[in-house]
Amino acid sequence: MLKVEELTYNYINRFCDFEHDLVLTNHFHSDWEADILIINAEGCSHEIEIKLSKADFKNDFKKQYQHHTTKENFLKHDKISCGDYPCNRFSFLLPQGMIEPDSIPLHCGIIEFYHNPDAWQTTFEVVREPKDVHTVAFWTLFDKDLMLKMMARNLYFKKLEMKGKFEELILPPKFIQKK
Repeated sequence: MLKVEELTYNYINRFCDFEHDLVLTNHFHSDWEADILIINAEGCSHEIEIKLSKADFKNDFKKQYQHHTTKENFLKHDKISCGDYPCNRFSFLLPQGMIEPDSIPLHCGIIEFYHNPDAWQTTFEVVREPKDVHTVAFWTLFDKDLMLKMMARNLYFKKLEMKGKFEELILPPKFIQKK
C-alpha cells in the first residue's frame, strides 16, 4: 500500500515549482494543519488535504475549532466556504473513485490519484479545480519572517531528534518538542 509520505513526495515533485513556490508538508500553524501547503510568489496559498479512506474524509467535515477570543465553535469547512480561512484555495487529494465528486462541496478542488503497485507508478488527475475562497495574500495574514524563523528552529530540533542528540544537551532547550 502507498504511504502518505510517498504520495506527498510524488505529488509535490510532479506539480510544485520549488524555484517559485514555498512548499510545506504537515505544516502546523495555530489550530490548523495542512498536509500540503503551497504558497506562490504572489502569496496565493493552496492547501491540499490527503484522505485515504472514506471515514477519514467524512471526519474532515466534523472538525470543530474554537475562535481564540470569542470562544465560538465552528466547523472547518464552514469557515473555508465563507472565506474565513488562511488559505485562498482548498483541495482534497483522494484515491481514484473513492468519493463521488457530487458529494464534495463546490469550493473544494478534487485531485484523484491512482497507484499501480506493480510498476510503482502514481498518476494524478485534477477532477475539479478549487475555487478561490478569498483573495487576501497569505503573507497579509501571517508574518513571513516569523514563520521562516519558526520553520528554521523546527528543522534544527528535528535534526537533533533524528540524531538522538536531545539527550546529550546539558541545558534544556527553550522550546520543548511535542511528542
